Amino acid sequence: MTAPQTPRRSKRHHPTVFTTNNPFLSQPCHDQWASPPLHTRSAISTDLVDDEESTDNASTTFYSTFLRSSHAKNKTGKAAFERFSIGDTVLLATNARKPSIGVIIALWEVFQPPTNSQMFSKIHWFLRPTELARSRVKRDHVENEIYFSLDATSVINTSAILTHCDVSSISAKYQKPSSSRYILPISTAANSFYCVNAVDSRRGLYYKLDWHAHRERSLQCAKGDGMQWGSGVPWVVTVEPILKPWKRTSERDEEGADMVSHTGSDEFVDDSEFATPAEAPNTPSKRKGAASTTLTPRRKRVAPAPAAPTPHSKRALRVRARRPVMRLPPPEMTGTFIACEASAEADPWLRAMHALHVGARPESLPCRTEEYAQIMRAVEELLEEGSGGCIYISGVPGTGKTATVHAVVRELKRMAEQNETNPFTYVEINGLRIPEPNAAYGLLWGAISGHDMATDGHLRLSAKVALKHLSHHFGSPRRAGPGGHACVVLMDELDQLMTAQQDVVYNFFNWPTLAGAKLVVLAVANTMDLPERVMSGRVRSRLGMIRINFQPYTTPQLERIVHARLGESTDVLSRDAVKFAAMKVSSISGDARRILDICRRTVELVQPYRRVARTDDVKDVIRDLQNSPTTGFLRSLSLHERMLLAALLRCMRRGGVSEVPWADVSHQHHLYAGIFADSTLKRHELEGVLDALLAARVVISETRGARRLVLNLEQVEVERILGEVGGQQWRNMLAAD
Repeated sequence: MTAPQTPRRSKRHHPTVFTTNNPFLSQPCHDQWASPPLHTRSAISTDLVDDEESTDNASTTFYSTFLRSSHAKNKTGKAAFERFSIGDTVLLATNARKPSIGVIIALWEVFQPPTNSQMFSKIHWFLRPTELARSRVKRDHVENEIYFSLDATSVINTSAILTHCDVSSISAKYQKPSSSRYILPISTAANSFYCVNAVDSRRGLYYKLDWHAHRERSLQCAKGDGMQWGSGVPWVVTVEPILKPWKRTSERDEEGADMVSHTGSDEFVDDSEFATPAEAPNTPSKRKGAASTTLTPRRKRVAPAPAAPTPHSKRALRVRARRPVMRLPPPEMTGTFIACEASAEADPWLRAMHALHVGARPESLPCRTEEYAQIMRAVEELLEEGSGGCIYISGVPGTGKTATVHAVVRELKRMAEQNETNPFTYVEINGLRIPEPNAAYGLLWGAISGHDMATDGHLRLSAKVALKHLSHHFGSPRRAGPGGHACVVLMDELDQLMTAQQDVVYNFFNWPTLAGAKLVVLAVANTMDLPERVMSGRVRSRLGMIRINFQPYTTPQLERIVHARLGESTDVLSRDAVKFAAMKVSSISGDARRILDICRRTVELVQPYRRVARTDDVKDVIRDLQNSPTTGFLRSLSLHERMLLAALLRCMRRGGVSEVPWADVSHQHHLYAGIFADSTLKRHELEGVLDALLAARVVISETRGARRLVLNLEQVEVERILGEVGGQQWRNMLAAD
């Protein structure tokens, strides 16, 4: 009789195994079965590593043991053999820096006529502490300690199994051998590990587990019914909630964060030494002098639940309904001002200059409360749901986009460390700080694979290989990253990551749409309509509907930003001076960085005189900025040089990218020449104009493929000067879309 087809289960975030040409095997090996068949049935898709492979006319035969022989010889000169059986803990070759750890829970062979046969194994994974999310509840662990996953399993070829390893429920620190009265130290052997907890890596919850008891019970359950050899169900850890002895301050903890594992026994193991402050004790406190190491709970046990409560449970929904819609970041988590020296603390002018510096991190983010709440709500919901998504954040430069996102991430990290939200790994990709867009693949893969740059150095991996690993991780049955936690990616300066093929942006927007990806992408760009102007249809379709736009700061908002930095004191900068500077900046760009720079320069100007800065001082600073050497050089340019810059600005605004093809710029210059000049320039004459701008470093030429031009000055400043020199007609031209 044909076995019923079971529903396909997502195996995302499980280790990617090397099934062929295993680099960790030093000697060629040969595997063969060493036990009689247990039972045979028709093959199904989950019996293969690739779920898409055909199983027509194929049969699956289950076994309990296989032997591995290698060409290496032992001391007696005979071939070396190694026996692997169900229930053995083994090391496996994966994409991780160290071999992964798992337990063999099933062995079978799939035979497809006429002669094709493959040997497979189902592995239930252990997790190292380094394989968990980086932003999570901090928990102390002993050396070589690992955690047993609740239900993370994978189907692999037997060739990915490296060798045996030892997993103990009792640390060697507490073992007293019968032949000695001394306590042994903790085992530090490479193949010896210590496990007393199971972990739900997606939610960051830990559960008590007696590994040896769980292993024996799972083996007995599987032997009682031979049909369960290939299911892996007996190895799944079921958990149940316990009554809390107290109510926590956070309402989010009511969702059942404190659980213990149900192992079929009425006893619980005390974990007080390894418990973190965010974890409730699993048993009542022990009485002094008690001889027993376990205690029975004081309440009647209930039937075990198959899993921890989901974020969409009725109780979780009730808790979220009572929660305020808007949550502001606490002051201690949004950062503090840059620390001033002792001399600066006594000098109000020096203190003001430190506070007005663009790099100073303020106590709060004025005028961006609504945008902060929108981003926080969107990311938090995606983390709680365990799904992926894209959030497009746009706005002109200097409107607080990146600062607001950083404040959201800091608050989410604090919440994850307090077990108030699901754990996650954060990675930031800035388009201006990477040599090329393809380098973003390596940064993302390093974060997902748990690579630690501080201890392991830079990830020596090409962009092509990193893309291959990411494609397998998100889109194929051979998953990587054993943790299964979420990953939050900030893609800042998205304009710089746009390429001709748009493959980098497409991949980052497409991966969150895959089922079980748990990838949240925060895309920050300086153009609101960048998707409509530049992105192709396939990229826009992956972007999603969550878009948040940051409007330029108005005059009152810029005043609030400056006063929030300075405090209530007006001993350094008068309110009229701040208002005048805010009016000037808001009329041009609304860039908060611009007004901070003007106010800081004004305070620096009046510091030697020890007086309050007035409006006239602000005017002097603005005049100096307008008469800077760069401004003077731009004012001295010829008509065709200014038209070439105007053409470059027009192409940048129309395309939404900083690199513009020279052919587009020359065509736009030809159009402007028909309006502002009597005649157009020939090709060699126009190239001479470009060479003059290149020699002055006003424009930079990129020679990758087709020739591209990049503006080497601030775009807003160039537009302002060209508008002042050319008059109202030029200002209208530069402001046109």
